[in-house]
Amino acid sequence: MTNDIFGNHVTVIGAGTMGAGIAQTFLATGWKVALVDPSDKQRNNAGSMIFAAQDGQDYRTTRLQLAERVEEVAGTDFVIESVPETAELKGQVLANAEKVLQPRLLCSNTSSLSISELALGLVRPERLVGMHFFQPVPATQLIELVIGAQTSPETVELAVQCTVSLGRKPILVQDSPGFATSRLGVALGLEAMRMVEEGIATAEDIDAGMVLGYQHGVGPLRMTDMVGLDIRLAISEHLSRTLGPRFEPPRILREKVARGELGRKSGQGFFTW
Repeated sequence: MTNDIFGNHVTVIGAGTMGAGIAQTFLATGWKVALVDPSDKQRNNAGSMIFAAQDGQDYRTTRLQLAERVEEVAGTDFVIESVPETAELKGQVLANAEKVLQPRLLCSNTSSLSISELALGLVRPERLVGMHFFQPVPATQLIELVIGAQTSPETVELAVQCTVSLGRKPILVQDSPGFATSRLGVALGLEAMRMVEEGIATAEDIDAGMVLGYQHGVGPLRMTDMVGLDIRLAISEHLSRTLGPRFEPPRILREKVARGELGRKSGQGFFTW
């Protein structure tokens, strides 16, 4: 049950795997959701995924609105963007959402981009906070809240309340390249890729070592497949530019992305799905 924050109504922009998972998570805890995406295919796929995951209950006719543009949405003070991980696109989406919906809480589901820089194009930058969800969204218990240079304490408190209403654990992180979780997770994943590339061990054995030996819930290479190799490549390129060559993407990652081996979403990555 929610605490009637923002009328239990959230707008999620971006109906890809992450956006659909975020929408499903809010729906499962009693929220009304407007899921916005310009692609008919993305919206339909997201609606079908949510329908299948929610025991067949058709939220599309009750608490889920599928919309092509934010202009079709009304009455939401809480917005989360979950579009592809490029600063230009996210900046445009956030600025348009702010202009059209004028939300009290504006969130970016970015895993590595600077919240302070994304806020530069906003009229009310103090209302922006990072709200980093993890894959698979409905099953993970953590949300990383990223505090930008101008994020207000009131905004942070609202984000914490919304996170708790989902039954998730919030952690607070100051804005920095890769934040806390992506920085650590990507470092581990890149080293695992280098080990495969060098023939030290198979992907299966590397992941088994981390799951059975270090009690990780998912191995670093299977997690890479779940996140998407293209997304991991974009993040590692960003981190290598900002934090140095230790985050330089290994050759095997670039080659797999070039071949279209993007992980679970393409059916092939470091594992076959």
